[in-house]
Amino acid sequence: MLKEGDKVPSIRELASKLAVNQNTILKVYNELCRENVLRIERGDGTYVSSNKQTISSAERKKAVTNILREAAILAVQLELPIEQAVELLEKEYKTIVSQRAGSYRTGSSEK
Repeated sequence: MLKEGDKVPSIRELASKLAVNQNTILKVYNELCRENVLRIERGDGTYVSSNKQTISSAERKKAVTNILREAAILAVQLELPIEQAVELLEKEYKTIVSQRAGSYRTGSSEK
């Protein structure tokens, strides 16, 4: 889990990891910067801001919807049945939750 001051993945790195368009990640990062959740250090990277504001449920849902739309487009283009796409999402989600739970137990954080 990311905490204040942690560096977030680059746009290219996260887009590749999530298999979504880089512009989608850029839009999300820009929105998070506007909300003071992230801060950009030119030439160094993007970090979790120490003066973050609470993101509303609607804003969180919108951010996730944008990324899932990119994944859904790719799944349709690759003719992946919806059941398999849902299965992949659930597997990734559960893996991340499990990893986060493990990091809480050990006191470390994901980066």
